[in-house]
Amino acid sequence: MKRIILMVFKNILILPYIWIKLCYYASHVDKYTEEQRYNYLDYIVKHANKGGNVTIAAFGQENIPKKSGFMFYPNHQGLYDVLAIIEACPIPFSVVAKKEVENIPLLKQTFKCMQAFMIDRDNPRQGLEVILNVVKEVKKGRNYLIFAEGTRSKEGNKVQDFKGGSFKAATKAKCPIVPIALIDSFKPFDRSTTKPVTVQVHFLEPIPYEEYKDLHTNDIARMVKERIEAVIAEYESR
Repeated sequence: MKRIILMVFKNILILPYIWIKLCYYASHVDKYTEEQRYNYLDYIVKHANKGGNVTIAAFGQENIPKKSGFMFYPNHQGLYDVLAIIEACPIPFSVVAKKEVENIPLLKQTFKCMQAFMIDRDNPRQGLEVILNVVKEVKKGRNYLIFAEGTRSKEGNKVQDFKGGSFKAATKAKCPIVPIALIDSFKPFDRSTTKPVTVQVHFLEPIPYEEYKDLHTNDIARMVKERIEAVIAEYESR
């Protein structure tokens, strides 16, 4: 909370303009291209990070597929995760987020700008509908992000088990899977401090459909988790 207050205070002069324009974009998504909306979100995130003493260190951007129509699968550390990835990723993407966060200010408008899908984890039928919609969108050439852990880790950089069902969208879309290792993404919003913090975003080598097509979704989940854990372990061993 302290860092959010700092972000607001440091941007107080331009905040009304930023907020009004963000709300307008969120309410009129059809008036703007996905690139325009994404670039504006990136502009907001960079101002917020600068004001809040947050630095994003991006690695492996060359691993992001040149051709759109792929899926990101990062570990999940908190509400800040998507904002960190927006600054680190030069290519527009959307997200599948849990319904519980759809009315949180800023996240609400951000997800609307991204034309995100909100999933109700207590409604399997609605969840299946979301997955099928994501498959259609990915096949059309849009990129999506899913947090396969389902909920954020409450143990810092420790990765929870990835749920196999989260990978059904990728298997049905037959698209590349791009694992993302987030390091210290829990610190900006979950730590009661305003000291400078660096969040690392590692884009790992994409996993083509041909590499995982014969695997069960639980095995895909385990493989992606292990690759992310390996990057985090290397960082923590230094």
